[in-house]
Amino acid sequence: MKNVLAVLFFSLLAPLTNVFAITYRGADISSLAILEASGQTYSDGSTKPFETILTSHGANLARIRIWVSNSSDYNLNYGVALARRAKAAGMSIMVDLHYSDTWADPGKQGIPSGWSTSLSSLNTQIYTYTLNVVQTFVDAGITPNFIQVGNEVNDGMLWPTGRISVNGYSPLSQLLHSAVSAVRTVSPSTKTVIHIANGWNKSAVQSFFQQIFIAGQLATGDVDVMGFSMYPFYDAGATLSALKSSLTNVVSLYGKVASNLPLYCHPNVAIISLRT
Repeated sequence: MKNVLAVLFFSLLAPLTNVFAITYRGADISSLAILEASGQTYSDGSTKPFETILTSHGANLARIRIWVSNSSDYNLNYGVALARRAKAAGMSIMVDLHYSDTWADPGKQGIPSGWSTSLSSLNTQIYTYTLNVVQTFVDAGITPNFIQVGNEVNDGMLWPTGRISVNGYSPLSQLLHSAVSAVRTVSPSTKTVIHIANGWNKSAVQSFFQQIFIAGQLATGDVDVMGFSMYPFYDAGATLSALKSSLTNVVSLYGKVASNLPLYCHPNVAIISLRT
């Protein structure tokens, strides 16, 4: 069966100035091997590996999610194998760490099975886990270009301990710093990404970043890229003009931003632009 992979297609542009020079074009290909195992194949006129199709049409960055549980669909070994394919095709790598055994998003951020619920223990566990993930990629000959520490962490992660609406910003600030520290220890050249949803919401975005940076915890220097999701099909307020206003504000305050902006939406495909 031939099919188009349900992917998030994006471009990573840098730096964010009045004129954008495109640095990366890519896709979240996390489900690729799972779909292939179900019998799906991909074609742009002739059947080829999907990563080959992407690169032949200008893509050069693969985003790959990782869940903590070794028995999950998106476990570490699965992610490394997929990254190896993407790298062999000439793509750079962005690793998206959910810090959960399943999907992490604004509505759910479950602590992985076997992890503690105390903040001090979680700081140690997230550091050790992140260290191991990055080291595993490096040992496989795949140094990630980007590590996304958490996925859509608007209300924190590792709930309830790191949930902002329950315990404020300090626990999340500490946890993000611990994760970033692990990335820096193994691979100083890898860029770190803090990622939240609804990048178009100027007041919410500004409020988050005004409160997440806390002295002695997460510093602005810990964050190389501020990443944002935006889905126009979920909210009427998610417009291009709202996004532009929000990102312009973030750049004026911090000088760094990335936004995955759907330019074309279809039940199976979202074409987006990621600017940094």
